[in-house]
Amino acid sequence: MRFVVDCMLGKLAKWLKILGFDTLFFSKIEDDELLIIARKEERVLLTKDTGLIQQAKDVETLFLESEEWKGQIQQVMEHFNLKEKVAPHTRCIDCNVELKGLPKKNAKNLVSSFVFEHADSFALCPSCGRVFWRGSHFKDMEVQIEEILNKKP
Repeated sequence: MRFVVDCMLGKLAKWLKILGFDTLFFSKIEDDELLIIARKEERVLLTKDTGLIQQAKDVETLFLESEEWKGQIQQVMEHFNLKEKVAPHTRCIDCNVELKGLPKKNAKNLVSSFVFEHADSFALCPSCGRVFWRGSHFKDMEVQIEEILNKKP
């Protein structure tokens, strides 16, 4: 499933990427540009903008009802039956590209010495060059992911 997310839903876009879904997000974009991308790339448009929904006649859309990202992510997961397709930590949260495993020895000059000494595994975004590892924030993210996956409809 591939998404394009309206600019008012940045946290939703971030969490869809964390969960492994191909998700485009632009902090500033005109509605007509968003629709062009959705059509051209056959992406589902996620929005809270009723006017945009009305313009998107030939684009698959989902109107998000919740004001909070957790409710929005639950709606998307349930509406598209995505729980079995979750692949956490496989996409760059900045540029949306699939991450590649990075052997620890190759990460030495890419991260601080503290991170290199304490992290066991690394991943690299082949597009932007960002390096990812299981840092202190990782446990919090795992708790959130577990909550998302175990929520009942």
